[in-house]
Amino acid sequence: MSTELLMASLSTLLQGLLVTLLLSACAIAGGTLIGLLAAVLRTFGPWGTTAVARLYTELFRGTPILITLMFIYFGVSYFGYSINEFAAGVVGMSIYQGAYISEIFRSGIEAVPKGQWEVSQILGLTRTQTFFSVVLPQTRKIVLPPLVGQYLSLIKDTSIVSMIGLSELMRGGQGIVDRIGRPIEIYGLVALLYFIVCFPLSQWVRHHDRRSLS
Repeated sequence: MSTELLMASLSTLLQGLLVTLLLSACAIAGGTLIGLLAAVLRTFGPWGTTAVARLYTELFRGTPILITLMFIYFGVSYFGYSINEFAAGVVGMSIYQGAYISEIFRSGIEAVPKGQWEVSQILGLTRTQTFFSVVLPQTRKIVLPPLVGQYLSLIKDTSIVSMIGLSELMRGGQGIVDRIGRPIEIYGLVALLYFIVCFPLSQWVRHHDRRSLS
């Protein structure tokens, strides 16, 4: 591959990478909020909300992410609305990843000793105060490594959003291959860019795990 062609391809891929990073950041924020809400409802909510949260978790963990994206992108039109590819990707990724994140939060919440709830009630704290002041800070330390691991999975899963036409990193690579060929070089660059983004996070998770075991 010539230097000119390499630089032109890299420019296109970097634009796609920017979209991927923005999509990932929005989906991480949305998925974390949805997952935390689902975990709280499933752990502390009344029976009705607990059943709904469990149904949500099992439904989206048991179906492919592409179905969720297609349903949102094409299904919205049945209600007389339209949605662009980026918004559909954010909503779909947030809902889908939220189901996995909710299980991470739920396991972290349940790992906090039950006795701390009793002590907090003796001290006069409400359940809400106990959760936000006592349980949630401890949960954060427990769930952080698996949560970052799930975020890594989310970043890599953004490549699936190319199926609904969003020009993110993978879609940009496909477009270049369609125009000039050279799939080995182009997809190699795509893989390298994903690696540059994900490798530091994976190293942080390993470092955190080693520190927690020492």
